[in-house]
Amino acid sequence: MAGLTNKLPEELQTLRERGLDALGKLPEADPDMTSWIAPSSSQDAEGKQSARAAYFNTYGFHVARGFVSEEKAAEMIGRMTELVEDYWHPGDPAQPSAVFRTDSEQTSAQGSSDYFLDSADRVHFFAEKDALNDDGTVKTSEKLLALNKAGHGLHQADELFRNYSCSDAIKDLVKDLGWNDPVIPQSMYIFKQPRIGGEVTSHQDSCFLHTEDVNTGEPRQSCLGLWLALHDATVENGCLWVRPGSHKEKLRRRFNRNPEYFAGDKTKPQMVFEENDEAPEVTWEGKLPDGSWPPPSEGLFANGFVPVECKAGDLVVFPGTLDHLSLPNYSDLPRHTFQLHLVEGEREGFKWSDTNWLQYSGEGE
Repeated sequence: MAGLTNKLPEELQTLRERGLDALGKLPEADPDMTSWIAPSSSQDAEGKQSARAAYFNTYGFHVARGFVSEEKAAEMIGRMTELVEDYWHPGDPAQPSAVFRTDSEQTSAQGSSDYFLDSADRVHFFAEKDALNDDGTVKTSEKLLALNKAGHGLHQADELFRNYSCSDAIKDLVKDLGWNDPVIPQSMYIFKQPRIGGEVTSHQDSCFLHTEDVNTGEPRQSCLGLWLALHDATVENGCLWVRPGSHKEKLRRRFNRNPEYFAGDKTKPQMVFEENDEAPEVTWEGKLPDGSWPPPSEGLFANGFVPVECKAGDLVVFPGTLDHLSLPNYSDLPRHTFQLHLVEGEREGFKWSDTNWLQYSGEGE
């Protein structure tokens, strides 16, 4: 993509060129493509969609180049560094140490943690899976380098991140894409650390943030992800990979609160996955397609995934049924992102599912 001039090893340069070629060969977006969220909501007075809405609805993602300045991205990085220094004290018996995973151990890691469940309107910190000693202290020389993510209430708890989350730029974008009553249930800061930043396996965001029809209670997805690059995100340090068009597929599974646990059986996990038998079967759900890593990553291209490289300040926006992932960061380069997730509100006929892992004790923002 224009603007990324970093010299890559030959095998990664081939990945970049192949990804750009695949994106460039996508047919022109259909200006009459039905809106993912609502059939008429992203049309103007003449019944036409904007170019970005048409691309979004056709392929399931849109890249807003230069959505924020590089200076604003650097300011967010600086603010998170301050939050980590002031509020994360690994090894302190008074503060839980939690690890975040997206692999086969996800249910045991997130599904059995009050610290995870209680993070809805707060800023909690989650380490990389191999970054902590048995006593909860960090193995790295700098504690920030041990973190996988911070979440899930940055959009409420911190002024800088709140101002971005509620900015006119965000409002204008989501309105153009068809969201008329957006509500922000969660935000995350992802670190993707140099050399140890783990992969994020294939998933659909609505698996973790699902909504229902307010009248019938039937599943009706409305999650929208807004993925803001705070560093350049490339094939070298673990950029996003998407599967264009997969947003039209059904949700494959849901990460639900376990009714047995919350009814009193504390021997059960707090969270469980519920599979959707009506969804198309893929062999890589919750993992990476065979042949994803190392390069040439033939398994990703063979299954329709393409890399989406970004400059710091670029934003990738996509609906909750888009299949996406990212590869490990084995480079010496950081790859921080700030990610918002919003859903459509009750005025548009949606409601937040009471089976979602994330629940607010009071009124959320």
